[in-house]
Order: sequence, then structure tokens, then C-alpha cells
Amino acid sequence: MVANRPLTIAAARGPGSSAMFYLAAAVSDFYVPVSEMPEHKIQSSGGPLQITMKMVPKMLSPLVKDWAPKAFIISFKLETDPSIVIDRARNALEIYRHQVVVANILDSRRTFVVIITKESETKLLLSEEEVGKGIEIEEKIVDDLQSRHTAFIHDKN
Repeated sequence: MVANRPLTIAAARGPGSSAMFYLAAAVSDFYVPVSEMPEHKIQSSGGPLQITMKMVPKMLSPLVKDWAPKAFIISFKLETDPSIVIDRARNALEIYRHQVVVANILDSRRTFVVIITKESETKLLLSEEEVGKGIEIEEKIVDDLQSRHTAFIHDKN
């Protein structure tokens, strides 16, 4: 919970379409609440361990609907199964009503992504030569998203 939530929300709303939120992939969809964490190291001599985890609250919905409804918002969708990643990304666009999902597969995440909007799918791929030169996929992602954001601002003004 943000300590000064009204101020934070006002700051996010202020820039309107010129604001870009780049929601990097979640570290995890689950967590162990602090109140349920042991104070000391868990001893292996205690036998098998069972852990109950809670779902991490989704921040995308309030960001799009309440906190920064005019902003350009990008989320990520990482999957291990290539056959579902595009559908899952499109589903996220439908549910949350934001502008872009960067979809990728765990095994190829450093060299290949698909930028998905309501209207398009753009594949970004590093060539062997680019990999050899130390170029990272993030450079292509940022370039692509920057030009999409510029177009978004132009369309809104």
C-alpha cells in the first residue's frame, strides 16, 4: 500500500498521455506474507515442509482504470508454452484495456519477443550477428515502444 496514495495517484494522472508505464514482468505471482514467515531459519530436521502462498495483487487494473487512465501502459506476458503466449497476451489486452503487451517465451526471452497491440503483432528478433555484438533485445523493445508512445501522444493531442 502506498503511504500517500492520493498524492501518488495525482502525480500519475498529471502527465496524461505523455506518461508511459513500463510494467516489467512480475518476479512471482505468489508470495508468503511477512506475518506468516518464520522468525528464524527453517530446520530441515523438522521433516517435510509445506508452504501456503498468497496471490500477489494485480496492479494493472487499478493503474489503467483509476490511477493513470490516459497513460500509455505496457505489460509483459512470459510463458513457457509457445502455443498459448499470444492468446494470453491478447486476453490481457482485453481484460485490462491497456495499450501494449510484450509477449515472450522463457527459453527465447533474450533474443525474441512479440509486441502485441489491439491492431498488431510485431516480432522483434536478434540476429546471430547482433547477439555476437552484445546487443540486447531490450534495445529493440525500447526503440519500438518509444515510437509507439510517440504515436499514442500524437493521436491523443
